[in-house]
Amino acid sequence: MTRNSHSHRPKPTASELEILRVLWARGPSTVREVHDALRGKKSIGYTSVLKLLQIMTEKGTVRRNEDQRAHVYEACEPAEKTKRALAGDVLQRVFEGSASQLMLHALAGRPTSREEIKELRRMLDEHERRIR
Repeated sequence: MTRNSHSHRPKPTASELEILRVLWARGPSTVREVHDALRGKKSIGYTSVLKLLQIMTEKGTVRRNEDQRAHVYEACEPAEKTKRALAGDVLQRVFEGSASQLMLHALAGRPTSREEIKELRRMLDEHERRIR
């Protein structure tokens, strides 16, 4: 497995995604900063966050900068690239490649605001213009 090959990299677990969300929002962060950000949402110990970051470093999901006294971690891939890969994985595994089935199930599963529907229409129009 090569470190640069995103398609062969293991998919992040739910806990790893929570850590990635913190790193995407905050940028490079220490274990303490990630722990403090997560503590508001769920009870998780400092050592659990440290262990997850170590596992994520081994997987190539995050990289560790050891220049400073406190190690700083950052996401290896931008949020959009990771989200696109996860969406593509669900699209293939669950919906057999059907984007319309994915959208129908996503929209049926929860209330959708007018603004969100307008944004979806705008995105579909933009996508349609690109493929012409």
